Amino acid sequence: MLTNDQLALWDRENFFHPSTHLAQHARGETATRVIKTGEGVYITDRDGRRMLDAFAGLYCVNVGYGRTEIAEAIAQQAHELAYYHAYVGHGTEASITLAKMILDRAPANMSKVYFGQSGSDANETNIKLVWYYNNILGRPEKKKIISRWRGYHGSGLMTGSLTGLELFHKKFDLPLSQVIHTQAPYYLREAAPGMSEEEFSSDCAAKLEALIQSEGPDTIAAFIGEPVLGTGGIVPPPAGYWAAIQAVLRKYDILLIADEVVTGFGRLGTMMGSDHYGLEADIITIAKGLTSAYAPLSGSIISDRMWKVLEQGTDENGAIGHGWTYSAHPIGAAAGVANLKLIDEMGLVENAGKTGAYLLEKLTNAFADHPHVAQVRGEGLMCAVEFASGKSPLSFFDPSRKIGPAISAAMAKRDVIARAMPQGDIIGFAPPLCITTAEVDMVVSAAKEAVTEVLG
Repeated sequence: MLTNDQLALWDRENFFHPSTHLAQHARGETATRVIKTGEGVYITDRDGRRMLDAFAGLYCVNVGYGRTEIAEAIAQQAHELAYYHAYVGHGTEASITLAKMILDRAPANMSKVYFGQSGSDANETNIKLVWYYNNILGRPEKKKIISRWRGYHGSGLMTGSLTGLELFHKKFDLPLSQVIHTQAPYYLREAAPGMSEEEFSSDCAAKLEALIQSEGPDTIAAFIGEPVLGTGGIVPPPAGYWAAIQAVLRKYDILLIADEVVTGFGRLGTMMGSDHYGLEADIITIAKGLTSAYAPLSGSIISDRMWKVLEQGTDENGAIGHGWTYSAHPIGAAAGVANLKLIDEMGLVENAGKTGAYLLEKLTNAFADHPHVAQVRGEGLMCAVEFASGKSPLSFFDPSRKIGPAISAAMAKRDVIARAMPQGDIIGFAPPLCITTAEVDMVVSAAKEAVTEVLG
């Protein structure tokens, strides 16, 4: 216990935690949680408490914890070559192999992979490439990026601007002027009474087209969206949404960036979310599931049509002026190769589809008739339960009551981790893709008990 107390002291005195109430934590009003080990869908803390992680870290530990195959691949790579850069045509066996493996799993129109470290820096790369692309094509005014309210695309200056959540803008002087937002495809909250999902999708597309016309089509470069809204509430798109949106983008020659940081590599029961919803993207952003978070690595998958223009640009202007020191880091790439092999060998894409359907069914059966459950929703191993003070008419709890965090905390008391999502009383589930139906039952049981404790 003395060691634990010392760690808590060091933590409060030295560690700047992301997405944390800094003052409360520094005063010791929130707990220091030191995680020591992990195996499968479970993590164990410094005091020996074992918890089922029903959010896979931050929906990223797709193959589960403790996979020695990935650990050994990382160690072998570190012994052989811990680092070399990827500038000016340099590569490693791991980085070249991983690029090939990614393109083998990507939609047919994709051409090359640029590697970074996180989803945030990948989306920063994407915006720079979009601007470069339009400059090479002689369209210097075509630079604005349309994102969606409640979308999440990172925490940098540009990517924090793309993110459509208040917390990531407030007091940071964001969003930047090049970013504009359109309506979230959030049928529960945004659709007019009596509107069908298809009608709502058409309305979203009409609002997008009106925004494009208002701003000027010649000024709009790209549209970025997650196949399923993630941090904004785990919201699958309404019926017909992506077909309607893509029709508008094609009409005005606007590039599509599919942010698959969460949905890539199996989470929806398909290898890519673009496959799941028929997206024909110009750039696909990947990260979390690429290595299952065993090492930091991200990627920007570039389409054939964009790549041809990028080649033209370097013929005209010389080497492209973009790069990160740790692009295609060999240790991250080695982790990625081992991870993608495991996803195939363990049948995790198929398991995500089957167990995800089972999780959604069990949550629906548990909560559909609860007076304070507004919606149970999900796709693959991404599910959410949204709570409301009343269902007809729909009304929401005062945010100061923090119903979502209270339910998440009540689940944690029962040794199950779920995430209280921002901007609403929403509990999110995105477990490792290796979760079993028996473990799903444990998650749902803990959720039922927690909801009863908090809401009755």
